Amino acid sequence: MLYLSIQIAGFVDPGRQDLVACEFTDAEGRRHTLEDKVPLFSTETLPAKLAFPRPGIVRCQELQRWRDAQGRELVRVSTGRPDGVVSMEGLSEFTVLAKAVSSAPE
Repeated sequence: MLYLSIQIAGFVDPGRQDLVACEFTDAEGRRHTLEDKVPLFSTETLPAKLAFPRPGIVRCQELQRWRDAQGRELVRVSTGRPDGVVSMEGLSEFTVLAKAVSSAPE
């Protein structure tokens, strides 16, 4: 199991403190937004008056790892496995810099 670092941007609906929007940037500089329940992204309790953004993680599965022509270490991950998390565009596979992925939650 791997963990992709994300930023918890805030509550989807201020009246509901169980759903949050999270963001991360892929290796091409494209920003992706994920929305789901707090426990999928953080072990913290997120009170209504908490300052955002907050660091978070999403579990993912590594699909491929390589170095590109610029020498960057890249990882293709699926957030669809194991928790079924998809982006607002319906995507679950992303290529990210290897430093954005860890083997333990931070």
